[in-house]
Amino acid sequence: MTDRFNRREFLRRAGVAGITTAGFTLVGDEILGFLEQAEAASRSTLSIASSGSPEALVKRAIDGLGGIGKFVKRGNSVVIKPNLAWARTPAQAANTNPGVITALINLCKSAGASRITVLDHTCDNGTAAFEVNGIKPAVAGTGARLISADKKFMYRRINIPKGKILKADDCAKEILDADAWINVPIAKVHSSTTITASMKNLMGTNWDRQVWHSSSDLEQCIADYSTAVKPTLIVLDAIRIMLTRGPKGPGKTKDVGQVIASTDPVAIDSYAATLLGKKPGDIGHIAYAAALGVGQMDLTKVTIRKA
Repeated sequence: MTDRFNRREFLRRAGVAGITTAGFTLVGDEILGFLEQAEAASRSTLSIASSGSPEALVKRAIDGLGGIGKFVKRGNSVVIKPNLAWARTPAQAANTNPGVITALINLCKSAGASRITVLDHTCDNGTAAFEVNGIKPAVAGTGARLISADKKFMYRRINIPKGKILKADDCAKEILDADAWINVPIAKVHSSTTITASMKNLMGTNWDRQVWHSSSDLEQCIADYSTAVKPTLIVLDAIRIMLTRGPKGPGKTKDVGQVIASTDPVAIDSYAATLLGKKPGDIGHIAYAAALGVGQMDLTKVTIRKA
């Protein structure tokens, strides 16, 4: 007996009179349909674009979620947060592809954003990293600002009520004050957390990463922080991914040719794990974040759209 049949029989046998929504009264099977539509709407969604230029992939992936205008409104201040941590070339796949960032800037401009900031708290020297990883020329001439968030005054304390280990932390003010912010990680392996994608990329938004590294569980800290710092949109760069010697490399790379968009960090990281040959449930911060209600780890329960 299916769940649908069980729910329909329950409604009939319970004698539900009806529910009212948007001025209309629903009865019987109409209630079931309404509930099923609400359930479908609440499902996490991944929009996956394959084959094409970075610009085409980014647009198609976001269009699969309803388009950039769903996330960025006219007059909004927008922060784009890639992984720009390392002084490595784009071909080495240690940082977000600069073409992905240019595409996002242009889309945000087309949506009417009043100010666009590209920001990361780099691991290598910010100036040197930006020159080598290609982000400086990618941003030049677009009208967007490029910031290395390497000063303490650039951060503000936030509370993390759901945190198991982290109860508070310092987050970049630019992100906290933005109308919309877009997390733009690259998929790659990581020596400390097995993989890095959306949630691990949040470590470039806090001030003192060593607090997490020296804690009893780095991956729980990542999950804790993810309950409080939530991007408006996530765009995962899987055009070329790093399979070995992450996060900095150089290591073995693989051309996947995909860009994935979502609003669910757990679902998008679970998908990234599969691209890297890993099981989502074996990645500590993914499992912890799912347990904290941050998102959906089971990809069979995620709506997958080919954009």
